[in-house]
Amino acid sequence: MRKKIYQTVHVYDNSKLSITYKYIMIFFIILSLIPLTSKSENMFFTISEMVCLGVFIIDFMLRWITADYKFGTDSKKAFIKYPLRIISFIDMVSIFALFCSVFNLFNNSKLVGILTVFRIIRILRYSKSVRTILNILKKSKKPLFAVGSLALGYILLSAIIVFNVEPDSFSTFFEAIYWSTISLTTVGYGDIYPITALGRTVAMLSSFFGIAIVALPAGIVTAEYLNSIKKEDV
Repeated sequence: MRKKIYQTVHVYDNSKLSITYKYIMIFFIILSLIPLTSKSENMFFTISEMVCLGVFIIDFMLRWITADYKFGTDSKKAFIKYPLRIISFIDMVSIFALFCSVFNLFNNSKLVGILTVFRIIRILRYSKSVRTILNILKKSKKPLFAVGSLALGYILLSAIIVFNVEPDSFSTFFEAIYWSTISLTTVGYGDIYPITALGRTVAMLSSFFGIAIVALPAGIVTAEYLNSIKKEDV
């Protein structure tokens, strides 16, 4: 019985039961997102959130009690290991946020408002394209980590420089980091900007090198994606 549950909730093969379960969960995830599109409250939103909360809890418990089949280890180790996974953490956070919404807990907390975003992330579990991208990111984690470290170092360096050459434009170091990040990605909102010639020179250099740094992850992911396609065609 537990093996059948595992094959239904964990393995998305071509069986009718597994496919049906997949689309049922996608339906309830989308249903849980509808109340987030409105600031008003009504009975439909309340009932739908209560139903979705129950469905998500049952889904999580079914995955948890069959974790030993997924990891191929004894049940005790699997039951401890399963909640520690990133996707399991996302599930738990989304359930917690939905629980707070249903029972009106921490209504004024911005943190709970942010946690509701995890409801959206849940749907990514059921996307084959997203799973492919995640596998690509996992395979490219070393070069991506190197590029991320380079970008972080460049952001901090630019922030330190502009914070010292533009004391009138940046009142706090966080504002300098914010500006440096925006410049690195060449977004340029224009809410904070240097006003001196030296500061503007730093801004030009930051934007120029930012183009190269931002382009590196795209090249790494694209190369790994093409390799994956070639392997599938072989």
